[in-house]
Amino acid sequence: MEKIIADIIAEYGKASEKFPPFNSTHEGYAVILEELDELWDCVKGNHTKERSREEAVQVAAMAIRFIKNLL
Repeated sequence: MEKIIADIIAEYGKASEKFPPFNSTHEGYAVILEELDELWDCVKGNHTKERSREEAVQVAAMAIRFIKNLL
């Protein structure tokens, strides 16, 4: 569990350095949806567990970013 949380925090940090805070709840939702769609593509495409895990980490990181930026 510690590794998972560490990976999510690291992904959150990378995204926060690369992109400005969300401008609105709509933008935050759109970013989360985009990441979720990428995870769904992995699931439908029967990608490796590692690739699916990477996408799931990105979904979690963007959800945390949404909470921190907007709520």
